[in-house]
Amino acid sequence: MAIAKAERLMNLALCLLGTRRPLSKRELRESIEAYLEAGSDDSFNRMFERDKDDLRELGLVIETVENLDGETGYLARRDSNRLPPITLDAEEAAALGLAAKVWQQARLAGAASGALQKLRAAGLPEDVDPYGAHGALEPRIPVHEAAFEPLMLALRDRRPVVFDYRKANAAQPGQRHVEPWALECWRGHWYLAGWDRDRGAERVFRLSRITGKVRSRTGRFTVPVPDVVTVRETVASWAGESADRSARIRLRSDAGYPLRAKATAVRELGDGWDELEIPYGHGLDAWLVEFGPDVVVLEPAELRADVVDRLRAVAKG
Repeated sequence: MAIAKAERLMNLALCLLGTRRPLSKRELRESIEAYLEAGSDDSFNRMFERDKDDLRELGLVIETVENLDGETGYLARRDSNRLPPITLDAEEAAALGLAAKVWQQARLAGAASGALQKLRAAGLPEDVDPYGAHGALEPRIPVHEAAFEPLMLALRDRRPVVFDYRKANAAQPGQRHVEPWALECWRGHWYLAGWDRDRGAERVFRLSRITGKVRSRTGRFTVPVPDVVTVRETVASWAGESADRSARIRLRSDAGYPLRAKATAVRELGDGWDELEIPYGHGLDAWLVEFGPDVVVLEPAELRADVVDRLRAVAKG
C-alpha cells in the first residue's frame, strides 16, 4: 500500500507540474489510474484532498485557481517549485562525500554511490579525496542485520513497528510493539531506541537479537520523540557506556581484548588468567556473556548472578 500511495503522489505531482493551465478535479481523476479506480466520488474526493495535503507537506507549491466558469483548478508552477542552484565549497563537498562513502558496505551502498555522483556534479572536485587526511583509514559502518532497513524506513515515516525480540536471558523471543526513535551504532553493534508500548517506557533493542521480520503498523506515535542528544544518551546507558561503579572479573590471558581496553586495572594471576577491574554500568552482563568461558565474574554478586542467568538461558536454547 505504501508503494501504491507513493506512485499515486508521484503521478499527481507530475500532472500538476506538467500542465500549463489549472486542471480540475475531474481532469485529474481521468488522468490518474488510481483515481479512476476509486469506488465513489466521496472516496475520490477524500483521497485527492489527502494527497494534495501530503504533497504540500513535502514542499510542493500547489496553486488553487478559479476559472471564468467558477470551476476550481490546480497546478504547480515550475518556477515556484524550482530549487536554487546548489554550490558547495571543497570542504563541504568532501564532508558529504565522506558521509556517502561510509555506507559502502551497507544495503544503502547503491543510494550512497548515486549521491556521491551527484555531489561530484554539485561541486566536489575530482582531485578532492573524500577521505582527506585519513589516508589509508577507510570509514565504514557495517550493517549485517536484516532489521536495519525496515527500521530505518519506519523511522523516516514515523510508523510504529512490531517484531520478535530475544532477550539475552530469555529462552524464547517475545513480541514487542515499538515506536522507533533512532538507530545508533555502539561498539560495532546497532541498537534501536524507542518507546515500548507494552511496557509504557523507553527501551533499547539490539538489532542482532531481533528475530523474524520487522512489520510496520498504521497509526501515529503516542509519545513525543525526544531530541537526538537524549536518545544517544539513552543508547549509551543501555549499551553499558555509562558506568557508576566497578566490577572485578577473571579473564583468560589470550582473550577479551575489548574488555582489556576498558579496564582500569589489570593483574596477572598465572595459569593463563588475569584479573581486571572494569567500569560497571547497565548492559555489562549482556556484554560479558559474549565472551563465554573466557570470563568469570568475581564481584559484585548481582552482576555475577545476571551473567549466570543469561548463560543458563542460552544453554537452554
